Amino acid sequence: MNPLTTVQTVIDALTANITAARPEPTVDKLLIGDPNAPVSGIVTTFMPTLSIARQAASLGANLVIGHEGLFFSHHERLDGSSEGEIERIKRQQLEALEVAIFRLHDGIHRYSPDGITEGLVAKLGWSDHVREYRPEACLLDIPSAPLRDIAEEIKTRLGLACLRISGRPETVFSRVALLAGYRGGGTLTIPLLESKDADLVIYGEGPEWETPEYVREAARIGRQCGLIVLGHAESEDPGMERLAESLSGLFPHIPVRHLREEASLRIL
Repeated sequence: MNPLTTVQTVIDALTANITAARPEPTVDKLLIGDPNAPVSGIVTTFMPTLSIARQAASLGANLVIGHEGLFFSHHERLDGSSEGEIERIKRQQLEALEVAIFRLHDGIHRYSPDGITEGLVAKLGWSDHVREYRPEACLLDIPSAPLRDIAEEIKTRLGLACLRISGRPETVFSRVALLAGYRGGGTLTIPLLESKDADLVIYGEGPEWETPEYVREAARIGRQCGLIVLGHAESEDPGMERLAESLSGLFPHIPVRHLREEASLRIL
């Protein structure tokens, strides 16, 4: 017989892999639910929306592990302000589902290597092309291909309707810097391009007046330089999918699934 697995048991397993200190205060916490409740099923997801929680409940899962928060901000309210209407209704409906929700953000980014980045690398089929994992980026040497072809392959592998690029579509690249999530700011990406650690940067999102403008000017000047922008959720969802695979190995007696929410922004 398997020992009783509680919500806290799963949380402890998730936090055991953390190899670096989390920010203080960390955003990783049980947002909804009882830590002592027995776990009947686990769902991982990037964004723990009401829809995802309802799907989890319908599947018999009572623990959702999300990467981002519930209430439209990176940090929970710390100033004592009152709940907004949508926040209040969402909280009430989540509590009625009796599904616990744990946020794993800071911790999984401090796995070695970063669990979100590693999941993205695997989803892209590039695990054998890794040159170096750094805390903020993965450096890769992929087979040489035009920017246009690399972008199309990424769209296929990640199941994306679209992505955005900067640089000449016909330019051939092989040295890649991959940065998941909100790591597309110039302070992280431009040094990688200047040092020639990479000539193609791929990231989730970042300020549009920094890296995209650098790449545009560099390409016009004649420097071989490219950028692919995936979207924040699109770059981090594969890491949470990979987490589900890991949890299946740790808790083989518990059904574990990954659920992907539809894109919050659509193209007209």
